[in-house]
Amino acid sequence: MTAERPEAPADGLVRRFDHVAVAVRDLGAASRLYLDLLGGELVAGGDEPDVGIRTMQVRFPPGVKIELLTPLDEQSYLHAYLDKHGEGLHHVTCFVDDVEDAARCLEAAGIGTTGTRTDRETWSETYVRPSSGFGALVQLAASTLDWTRPMLPDGATADDVVAGRLVWVGNRPQWKETT
Repeated sequence: MTAERPEAPADGLVRRFDHVAVAVRDLGAASRLYLDLLGGELVAGGDEPDVGIRTMQVRFPPGVKIELLTPLDEQSYLHAYLDKHGEGLHHVTCFVDDVEDAARCLEAAGIGTTGTRTDRETWSETYVRPSSGFGALVQLAASTLDWTRPMLPDGATADDVVAGRLVWVGNRPQWKETT
């Protein structure tokens, strides 16, 4: 790979497909479909106040995940997204070895990226713009955490996620502090 025009590895940038994210207005109703009726396993979830969303990750055999996203309030970017686009596919997430290298490689190939963040200890990300991703927003991420295993705190349930009793801290769901 050269500094002027980086090239993708011979086997491609993606090391692992992680999940499909679906934007929903009613997380409770969506969880009943994906968990109760379809038989998924709750593996993660909680509020992300800094971006104004509540998430829930559900895993199906042999390890494929769906991430449900809902806005926390009307100021959330996701609320505006739902008003404009409606419920449905929001993004797909794949893991890469190095987010900065992936973003440089994509840009050098004329693929537009956005939202590149590499300032967090356990998570880096960039997105392929829908205009370059054939209508799909593609998140490319790298993490020091193992996202293939459940990561809920002991005793947490889907009802706890839906009710907002969990919050993401350091890329791990934890019980919210109550005062």
